[in-house]
Order: sequence, then C-alpha cells, then structure tokens
Amino acid sequence: MPKFTDYKIADLSLASQGRGEIELAEKEMPGLMCLRSIHEEKPLKGERIVGCLHLTTQTAVLVETLISLGADVRWASCNIFSTHDPAAAALVDKGIPVYAWKGESLKDYWLNIYKTFQFKLGPTLIIDDGGDATLMSHLGLDYETSMSESNSFDFPNVDKELKDLLGSIYKDNPKFWRGIFLTLKGVSEETTTGVHRLSQMEKEKKLMIPAYDVNSSATKSKFDNLYGCRESLADGIKRATNTMIAGKVVHISGYGDVGKGCAQSMRALGACVYISEVDPICALQALMEGYTVLPIEDVVDKADIFVTATGCKDVITYSHMELMKDSAIVCNIGHFDDEIDMATLNKNKVSVKTIKPQVDVYTIQYEDSTHDIVVLASGRLVNLGCANGHPSFVMSMSFTNQVLAQLELSKISLTHRLSPKVYKLNRLQDEQAALLHLKNKSAKLTTLTPEQADYLNVSVSGPFKTDFYRY
Repeated sequence: MPKFTDYKIADLSLASQGRGEIELAEKEMPGLMCLRSIHEEKPLKGERIVGCLHLTTQTAVLVETLISLGADVRWASCNIFSTHDPAAAALVDKGIPVYAWKGESLKDYWLNIYKTFQFKLGPTLIIDDGGDATLMSHLGLDYETSMSESNSFDFPNVDKELKDLLGSIYKDNPKFWRGIFLTLKGVSEETTTGVHRLSQMEKEKKLMIPAYDVNSSATKSKFDNLYGCRESLADGIKRATNTMIAGKVVHISGYGDVGKGCAQSMRALGACVYISEVDPICALQALMEGYTVLPIEDVVDKADIFVTATGCKDVITYSHMELMKDSAIVCNIGHFDDEIDMATLNKNKVSVKTIKPQVDVYTIQYEDSTHDIVVLASGRLVNLGCANGHPSFVMSMSFTNQVLAQLELSKISLTHRLSPKVYKLNRLQDEQAALLHLKNKSAKLTTLTPEQADYLNVSVSGPFKTDFYRY
C-alpha cells in the first residue's frame, strides 16, 4: 500500500494526543454523534467537500461525521493561528487530506485552501468560515474569464499572496476554476462576516452558487457567538497573559451576540466593563444590562484590556494605542484581523518583543515618552490564537447546523441547481438541532396538549416559533 502523502501539517507524531482529545470531545458533542447514528444510509455518499474552517479538535469531530455520512473531505483552516496541531495529526493519521498548522504564513494559508479544491473529480460542496474558500473560487473564476477576454484583471482589495497564487494557478491551468464550477453545487457558511460577504456577492449578482447561512440559525448565533465567547475569551486572555480580570477596566467594542458574551464573561470575573456601539438598539441593550456605553476615545486612557468584537475595520487605531495605559492588553475576537490597525502599529513601533507565540509586547512612543502595549494573536482571533476556541458542546450545535446545511445542499443535482442566493435552514431544523443537545442533559421538555397547540396555531411537535421570531 503506497504511503499517504496528501497532507501538510506540523507534526504527525501528535496524532495519539489528538485522537485522545477527539474521543473526549465526542462525549460533549451529542448533536454530531447522533447525526452519525440516524443517517446510516450515508446520505453524503458521492459528495466531495472542501473544508475551510478552524481545524480544532471539535472540527475534527465534524470532519469525521461528514466522512461517516459518506463524504470525501479535504480540509484547511480559515485562520493562520487557529489550527490545533494534534487534531490535524489525528485526521492525517486516518488518511484524511489536511493542509493546516498553527502559525502559517499568508502564502501558506492561501496555498492550503487551494489544496482543498484538488479532488480528482472536482469538489461538489464547500464548508466555509469567513468566506475565504468561496472568495478564492469566485475570484479565480473572474480572473480566468477576464484574462481570457482582455489579458488583464483588476484585483479587488485582497492579500497580495492570493493575487500571486491565482496568477500562478492560471499559468499552470487557465481553466482550473471553470472546471471547479462544473461540479460545485453550493456552500454553507459558518460566521457573521462570511454571511455578510455572501450577501454582498448576492446583491452585486456575483454569487455563482447557492449558499446556506448557518450563522442565522438560533442554535448557532445565539449559542456559539454568545455562550462560546463567554467562555473562550477569558480562556484566551488568561492563557496568554495570566492576568487577573477582577478589578480591571475592560473596554469591549461591539455588543452583538459576540460582544454580549464577552461582556458577561468579563463582568462575571469582576471587571468594570465599558461598551462602545454604533447601533442604538445594541447600545440600549448594553445600558439595560448595566454597562456603561461610551466611545473608545472616552476610556482609552483608563482601560486595562481592550477587546474588539465588531466585524468592522479600524476599530482600534494607532492613535488610540498612543493614548493607552502602559501594558494595556489589546485583542480581537472578530473573525478578520483588520479590527486592530496592526499595519500602522508595526510601521511606527519603537520595538516589539515576542514573549511567546501570539503574545507580543510593542513599545510605542507618544510625545516625549514610551509605553508598552500587549497585543494578542497579532490582532487575530484571541480565543483560537491563544487558546483552543469554544468548548465542544457549543460547537456541536454550530456543526450540527453545518451538517444539516450540507445535507440540504447534497439534494441539489447539477442539472437542477438552486438559484445562486443565500438560504437559511428552517425553524424546524433549528429546533431539531436544539433537541439533539437536550437529550444528554437533565432537561425535560413540556409537551403541548392538542388543544394548546390549536390555540397557538402550531404543531404539537413544532416548530414552535415563526421564522421571523427573534430569540
């Protein structure tokens, strides 16, 4: 039997540790494990799935669930710092193609995503987190079309490394991406920023395939984003710095579901929490929860810890950093790395000292004095860069929705495609995802009587809320 070589990871010798961690995680991921048992007919047989999502222990359980349902899978991470190397090794040890390791360069990052598209018969589905696999495929197709017609292409604002890679792919095979779209049926997207990207592509009529918005499922955004961040933010900060939260002043930019979880976490540990918001509804929610709502400029010289959770760019600028206290901690828990202006910081710094991976102390000058700021995970996701991300149970809910979306997309045939729009899972599927996770807890649901169900105009077995209900 030929040696398996279709992978690139940090260290295959970590496979035993990774397998043990996966087995522990499976006990905390009832949704995925239940899906394996109720779909013994292998409904994903014949599907070839491109995976571009943080390769954590929990993601490894997702990968093996997809395979147990019949799919072939190739996987890369969606963040240069988020791979858990033992999990990657455990998957490779089972013969699963993985291209991911913690601490990738941007060149490696984009090349690894490209590797996931390299099925002999072409991919049929994508699981994305942040939209980079979707971006690469669509941009690649645009590049091929433009080059064949005019021998030129006007790149949007994307990484130079991606531009260079697309040029290299075109040189080797000028019809590579056109071939990809002959077999590609759809994508399911994990996170808020990725869904925003898909929605913009749909609005501009640039979306080429149907896309399922997993993030809008209540059992994703109202659990992963809220309760996941409530636990993993503090985990990331503490593993990185071992700082005591109690008594600190913490400023959180953004009070969406992620910001809400972060604020709860910091306040529960004894911090004085300030919130900044542009949305008056979110700002009012924060106020009603007892937080002080002020722009970052009003507290920049008072806060000990800064957390960005907005999905926007330039939330913390270099001019903010100039005014921070000595040794203030700066981190981000939004998907992309442009919330903190790292480019200007790296350009203007006096010096930078790496304490350990993903913990950097920058010395900067303001007027006649210098001070330090501690930047975590280079402005990328702190909970994945400095820790292991969300706990297994809450990720089981998110990934159950991913599997349900992939099952929906698998029903599409290449001759009867769905319109290239953004779709959502229905409310009954959302409730089913919740039900799978209640079964191994001590909770016991109340059952409506037929008369009560008629009174509410719902089914005894659900769905119990309309699609427009806001949890």
